Amino acid sequence: MNAPQRPPNADPPIPSPPNEEQEAENACQGGGKIAQEDGSDAAVATAMLAELKREMNRLQREIRLAIQAQLAQMSGRTLGSMEANRELARSIQEMLDAHGLRVRCTHCGHPAILRVSPRAGAAAGVFVFDHTIDGRRTFHGGRVLMPEIRLVAKPARKPRGEKKAG
Repeated sequence: MNAPQRPPNADPPIPSPPNEEQEAENACQGGGKIAQEDGSDAAVATAMLAELKREMNRLQREIRLAIQAQLAQMSGRTLGSMEANRELARSIQEMLDAHGLRVRCTHCGHPAILRVSPRAGAAAGVFVFDHTIDGRRTFHGGRVLMPEIRLVAKPARKPRGEKKAG
């Protein structure tokens, strides 16, 4: 068989210095030491973590936009019954929770949970945004059809013992 040809202007691969791969593997397994003498290992670790954080943010943004695009196709629809609409809202919320996301309330912009509530004259219920504003539980919305969905990051939980405002 023929070996793959390198383009004529391509640089040859740069081999890793001896033991670098082993040191990296040991560090990942907890067997390596971070040298504090000159700070260079600490600087490398900091740079690696910063790069990892950037990559995670990029991936999370891609996930958020992909989910949002799919949910946008459901906007303006209803499944025809209270049970079906509630199951839809529950499934959406379960998926969003798994990715640290919430829906953005179309009324006030706060992160919210999409729910379906009973309403007189609406046999299939109404879609509402359930969230807390100034320490008080609030429901905005009330549409028979699925609202337009925009996603935001799930807010951080408040520490235990912190008193609610109001």
